[in-house]
Parts: sequence; structure tokens; C-alpha cells
Amino acid sequence: MSAAAPRAVLAVHAALASAGAWAGLARELGPDAAIRSFDLPGHGRNADAAPEGHAMRAIDLCRAELAAMAGPCDLVGHSFGALVALWLALERPQAIRTLCLIEPVLFAAARRTPEHADHLRAHAPFASALAEGRREEAARDFLAIWGSGAPWEGLAPAQRAGLARRIDLIPAGALLTEDRTGTLLRPGGLESLDLPVLLVDGAASPPVIGAILRALGARLPDARRATIPGAGHMLPLSHPGDLAGVLRAFWS
Repeated sequence: MSAAAPRAVLAVHAALASAGAWAGLARELGPDAAIRSFDLPGHGRNADAAPEGHAMRAIDLCRAELAAMAGPCDLVGHSFGALVALWLALERPQAIRTLCLIEPVLFAAARRTPEHADHLRAHAPFASALAEGRREEAARDFLAIWGSGAPWEGLAPAQRAGLARRIDLIPAGALLTEDRTGTLLRPGGLESLDLPVLLVDGAASPPVIGAILRALGARLPDARRATIPGAGHMLPLSHPGDLAGVLRAFWS
């Protein structure tokens, strides 16, 4: 990276996280990047937002944040936030210089693969617990797959209660994760995205993520791939230094 002005970066966090999830990356990038982050509806300072209409309200908020940028930016999204970022990239490519999708949970892209079948089996206990109103158990089961690896019992009671209270945001996000509008995977959509895209996963992530990235990479005209050794799904929190390194290389 040069000594020029910092790159303008808009970062969209994962479900059940907050804008603070980017603090480690911001420290690692230092003066190389000015990261603008915000809390999605139902998260952080917006924690009181209801889950109904969650996905489209997340897109609306990201659209407003993108419009507030002074010029084309580097758009970075993680997990559910990566799907919000991809939607905006397809809608407003002229406002985006580069796109980085970290662990995008676009499960619809992996349909009819063995990895997707394994994903459905792994999620069955979570789905059952949520359907039966066992919210804390559902949150525990979800984080066992997609969390940072910290044991549920090690979380503070208030943190466990907060996760259980917000767990309905996960099925509410299925509008994007399952592409129920047909927008993210529409014919010709990804193929039209004429900008550099970095697809990032962790080597220890659920295998369905690899299947998703292979499907996206096969359709995007200018896609690069980076896998971070030892990292799982929450790699922006666990491996911010490694993530900063692959972003610097990509931006260079």
C-alpha cells in the first residue's frame, strides 16, 4: 500500500454481530483504510428492530450508507452481511471499486451439492429447537456451527439471553440466504459484475462455504479466492491480521 489517502471502505457485519466486529480489522489496516461500519437492524444500537422485513431493511440501510460515501468505495461484507453487500454491488456497481465477500452464506448457490445436504443435516437441531420455541437451545446450536468457537456455557448470562432474544433474525435472513427473490443468483446477474471480487473463507469453516464460493467464482468475471489457515466462520474477529493481509494484497 502507498502513503496516499486511506481507501474508503464500507463494511457490513454478520448476523448476530455488530459494527464493532470490524474493530480488529480497522486496527490491523491502520492508516491504509478508513472503514465505515454500521449496525444492521436488530443489532447493536439497532437491537430493538423487529425481525419482520429484516433482510430488506438491512439492504435499505446499506444503500443509505453507500450513498453517503464520497465516491466509489471498497465494499466488504461478512456472512449475511456479504449477501447485503452482493445485492448492492449488483444494484449499484458504479458506486463500488472492489467487492470482498467473506464467508457468504448464500446457501441457495450450493443447492444439489453434497455440502448443502450436509449443511441441512447439521442445521436440523437448530431448526427443530427454534420451531418448538426453545430459543436459547436454538441459539446455542446455531453458534456451535457459525460462532467463534467459544463454548456456550462460557458466555455471560446476559450475552446468552441477548442471542436467544435475537435468534429470529436468522430465519428472517432466509430471504437472502435462500435467494427467495431470485435476485442474487438471477441469470446473467453475477456475470455482469465487472469489478474485482475477493472471495474469502476460513480453512476450518463449514464445507458448504467452500461450495458456495466455488459456485460464485465460476460465474463472476473477475473473482479471486483467499483461504485463511486455521480460521473458521468468524474470521474477521479471530484472524483480523490475516484478513488485513489478504485485503492489502487484493487492493494492490
